[in-house]
Amino acid sequence: MLKQELARCLQEAVWEAQRKDALASVALPEVVIEHPQNPEHGDFASGLPLKLARAMKMSPMAIAEKVFEYLVPPPQIDRFWVAPPGFINFTLREDWLSTQVESILAAGESYGDIELGKDKRVQLEFVSVNPTGPLHVGHGRGAVLGSTLANVLIASGYAVEKEFYINDMGTQIDNFGRSLYARYQQCLGKEAAMPPDGYYGNYMINLAKEIVQEEGDRFLPPIESGVPASEAVSQLAEVGIARMLRGIRQDLELLNVVFDTWFSERSLYEGGQYSKVMELLQSGGYIAKKENATWFESSSLGEDKDNVLVRSDGSPTYFASDIAYHYNKFLERKFDWVIDIWGADHQGHVPRMKSVLKALGCDPEQLKVIICQLVTLRRGQEIVKVSKRSGDIITLKEVIDEVGPDACRFIFLSRSADSQMDFDTELAKRQSADNPVYYVQYAHARIASILRFAEQQETDYSQGDVSLLTSETELTLIRRLILLPEIVEQVAVTLEPHHLPYYAQDLATVFHSFYKQCRVVSKDEALTRARLKLVKATQLVLAKVLYLMGMTAPEKM
Repeated sequence: MLKQELARCLQEAVWEAQRKDALASVALPEVVIEHPQNPEHGDFASGLPLKLARAMKMSPMAIAEKVFEYLVPPPQIDRFWVAPPGFINFTLREDWLSTQVESILAAGESYGDIELGKDKRVQLEFVSVNPTGPLHVGHGRGAVLGSTLANVLIASGYAVEKEFYINDMGTQIDNFGRSLYARYQQCLGKEAAMPPDGYYGNYMINLAKEIVQEEGDRFLPPIESGVPASEAVSQLAEVGIARMLRGIRQDLELLNVVFDTWFSERSLYEGGQYSKVMELLQSGGYIAKKENATWFESSSLGEDKDNVLVRSDGSPTYFASDIAYHYNKFLERKFDWVIDIWGADHQGHVPRMKSVLKALGCDPEQLKVIICQLVTLRRGQEIVKVSKRSGDIITLKEVIDEVGPDACRFIFLSRSADSQMDFDTELAKRQSADNPVYYVQYAHARIASILRFAEQQETDYSQGDVSLLTSETELTLIRRLILLPEIVEQVAVTLEPHHLPYYAQDLATVFHSFYKQCRVVSKDEALTRARLKLVKATQLVLAKVLYLMGMTAPEKM
């Protein structure tokens, strides 16, 4: 990309100045190329001289002047200059800019794809909610974040596998089974007390009714059915979990989220991974017995405290299962890079997972954990805490039904994962320019309308001459279009997909401005054909951004 090319040219200019003793021989920091906010400062700028000033004991402006003397920019650059307090600015050639319309059209739907990953295997694990209840709005944020990152990483040349980790064993499953057993009996007219630590949501009553309707009374207590109560609880839990997972899968598909793998926690015990990893940690000297429990000595690896692996009653902790799971990811399935997206309550889990990877001989940097902060649901100024439909939790499906999957995805992506966010359902439904979802999709629909009109006029623009695109409005639009590969790289490197909706809004704004100022189909046939090429290129880029965000690109609105 041009940014890297400019960085290389600047680096070589400094080295050449150093070879000629025009600049002191000091180590170069990373050469950063940015886009100035003020167009008068050019298309690109670097503050490298500012970074070198202290080490070289020269003023930034003096360094910039010396670098300028030896700088040979790439051919796409029209002019470059030094600006206070020590920047080097670059402006693109206008004739080169116009040719980029042809490059975009030639690349088609693959425009924006980059060769960054080189087919490295990446596992993206996200959502992974306990299958003891329906998805709520907070789960939707992690789902959209993960699926969008997967799209971007695939476009960046990585081999990506999306995985949902099913927590299908442990205390929460026991509590779920006992809760469902009580509701099941109640649905059949029997007296049954809910466990104190049970699941009290209305969805459990509905689930019990569904099971009664399909299975009858075959899970009733021993006197009626001859099935031991503990076995009935276990069997009901299996049936209930399968139904909950089916509902979770359906809700995610409504949001355009599909997983490649659904991985069972229980399989780690049945497949022997848990036993293997415990033996590895034992042989490495990382396990200690104290207080009738088994501990991982995290403190020996720099952690503040040790962590329990096996409780005094012999049951493994969530941490123990997670160690076995990551042993499977790194040492058995051999992913090059693992990205976990966890909820805000898992923040403290990150450092101990990093330390256990070190104990297993893995590079902790191969694991990247993204913490997704909470979502507050609003209707205008009103904070929504309970569902109007069920009287308790607000499910993700209710929100999708109310505002649509595209609005859900765009809004969930509009803030960085580490920021808490407000989700305003009233704004999401508004069909006006102040709703960013509508604003961006309307730009695509407007383009489709222009192209349909050109088709009705039988205008063939395939031979349009893009060199006619010389106005500032046209060139500004092209400048935005060619940013897409940079945006894809930025998201792939930082794992921050909120840059996509920002770019989409900016591109839509520039296009709407172009539409108002430049009549696309006019009496000037040559200019019409050129502008239709520009409009088609804009459609391709806008559709690609919407695709990366997992949204639809409507032809009409």
